[in-house]
Amino acid sequence: MYHPTTRVLAVLELLQTHGRMSGAEMARRLDVDGRTLRRYMVMLEQIGIPIMAERGRYGGYALMPGFKLPPMMFTDDEALALSLGLLAARGLGLAEAAPAVASAQAKLGRIMPDGLRQRVDAIDATVRLDLRSIAQPVAGPQDNAALTALSLAAKSRRRVHLRYRSGGVDSERDVDTYGLAYYGGYWYAVGYCHLRADIRTFRLDRVLQVTPVLRGFQLPAGFDALEHLRLSVAALPRKFSATILLETDLATARRAFVDTIGLFEQTADGVLLRNQSDDLGWLARQLAAAPFAFTVVEPDALREELRTVAACLLQAAGLR
Repeated sequence: MYHPTTRVLAVLELLQTHGRMSGAEMARRLDVDGRTLRRYMVMLEQIGIPIMAERGRYGGYALMPGFKLPPMMFTDDEALALSLGLLAARGLGLAEAAPAVASAQAKLGRIMPDGLRQRVDAIDATVRLDLRSIAQPVAGPQDNAALTALSLAAKSRRRVHLRYRSGGVDSERDVDTYGLAYYGGYWYAVGYCHLRADIRTFRLDRVLQVTPVLRGFQLPAGFDALEHLRLSVAALPRKFSATILLETDLATARRAFVDTIGLFEQTADGVLLRNQSDDLGWLARQLAAAPFAFTVVEPDALREELRTVAACLLQAAGLR
């Protein structure tokens, strides 16, 4: 059952959203009669909200022109959208973004109830977004329940019991959630899986249920969920293994290639790139675009693919 104050705030929200609304439509949405609705209007006027009432068959209610209030209420989904938007804005690296984001978060925090503010704070503290290669979502969860529950668990360092479906098979396990990330079109949670006794990644669209467990955990020092995802994807075993010596430094090598090209290792002679690939032709084209010299250590098939790329470039330049 609704409290009258909640109804009054709902009236205010409708007026701010729609500008003008008939009494009949507003009463229908609130499931009250006209007399009760008029009483709500009086209550709004008593707290200083100027209401314009138009009588007659086509009459209605509206806020006084020019009168504005900050948003008073947010649904969980609205709060999630706001927190992710602020997170993305800060990640863009614009000089003025950081103080603006901090100011906006402080203002939102002042008008949000405690429970909602805690969920928003958890998103900000535990979620990472891959802004360098934002992709169209490939698969997302049906709702935001898993993202909210796992971010709260990550922030409070509380274990969860996870029901998870992968490959059509359901499983259950306890998980210490270290962080969450959006990467390559998917949402992931990264943490220690007590079933597998190792760090694992879980796609949120495959999470069936999250149940809190009354047990805490310690977050590994310096753990970065997004970086862990990038390295995991780059190290996945594939059809071909390749090793290339790049004649440059580690920072330049990482800037020159996509994150998933492989694992980089600084050595005395340069940077070793260890790649797992299903298509050596793709790898050859990536290497051909590098702004520095390199030497293929293995395999010989990659050298052949580079010769093919070189022949195409010479032909395009009119040199063959």
